[in-house]
Amino acid sequence: MPTKKPRLNITFEESTLTLLSQLAEAENKPISNIAKALIIEALERREDIYFSALAEEREKSNQAPLVSHEDAWK
Repeated sequence: MPTKKPRLNITFEESTLTLLSQLAEAENKPISNIAKALIIEALERREDIYFSALAEEREKSNQAPLVSHEDAWK
């Protein structure tokens, strides 16, 4: 039965494909699963970087007094 999930074709350099193949063999998983997991991990890291930068910017522009952790949970 065909999948309903969208597909994506990616062309890799030989060295990258070799690394993916080695990871797949070491984890006993298909190369496509390894590539998918790495892409998801990279997207999550970029999201973390974005939100960290946003939080830092908000901290700099916020003039409100800081509340200690203990006081915040009282």
